[in-house]
Amino acid sequence: MIASITRLNGDGDMDVAMIDDQMLPISELDRPYLDRGLYFGDGVYEVLRSYDGRLFALDEHLTRFERSLREIQIFNVDIETIRQKVLSGFSAGGYPNAKIYFHITRGSESRDHLPGSGIIPNFLMTVSELKDRPETKEKGIAVSTHPDWRWKRCDIKSLNLLPNVLARIEAHKSGASEAILVGDDGMITEGAGSAFFAVDGKENAVITHPLGPEILPSITRAMVIRICKNAGLAVIEKALTPAQASACDELFMAVTTKDIVPITQFDGVRIGSGQCGERTRRLISEFTVILKEVNKS
Repeated sequence: MIASITRLNGDGDMDVAMIDDQMLPISELDRPYLDRGLYFGDGVYEVLRSYDGRLFALDEHLTRFERSLREIQIFNVDIETIRQKVLSGFSAGGYPNAKIYFHITRGSESRDHLPGSGIIPNFLMTVSELKDRPETKEKGIAVSTHPDWRWKRCDIKSLNLLPNVLARIEAHKSGASEAILVGDDGMITEGAGSAFFAVDGKENAVITHPLGPEILPSITRAMVIRICKNAGLAVIEKALTPAQASACDELFMAVTTKDIVPITQFDGVRIGSGQCGERTRRLISEFTVILKEVNKS
């Protein structure tokens, strides 16, 4: 759908909008057409999932969501109200394994970079069935590198995802399932929609980019770091170049909707045996332990 807004000046004239081929006064537009999220990406979002009828890491997601709101100066949102909305939506969906997406934008008003005072935030949530693909855990996925064109506050989970979209489009063209983003300094930051990890067999360690404005503080990333000790693996937080990553013994990504996924091809280079590596397999097993612990709580 193409929407355009035209302001007419002069006595007796009014601000008008066009939605496809329909002309109407701006005052009659539905609120979603005036959403600052639509115009500016002025909002933040979260994605969480359930396993076997139980939401996973809801508190952690809400804590990150509250931080994102604070960082973009949206203060008039009650997180406990959001919690109840998520619980209600999850219950209404009825899926044992569900993906819950929700976002808040600053609100709806006439387009202006400077938001007006007293604007009321908009909330949107969707709940959909999540179908896991166990075969991916064994075969892994292919990834390709792409320049990291994102803004300088990637630690905020904002709606501004056009660079991520473009990276995924290019990855798809090359037959890859995910784009691995590379900064101007030549170092890998993270995936377009995932956290990125490498395994150094000699050090018996998992390597991932340190937290900072360059990457999202991924909930699943934190879970992986948490289980590394139980899997007998050290954790090294440092950036890698694509050449260093492709030379590692194992690679994997971590993302809410799929948890740990082996990477078996990196920019056309086979990683390890071309199947899920032994240490990655160990982490996948330990992740299921966390799931059981959460389901008991």
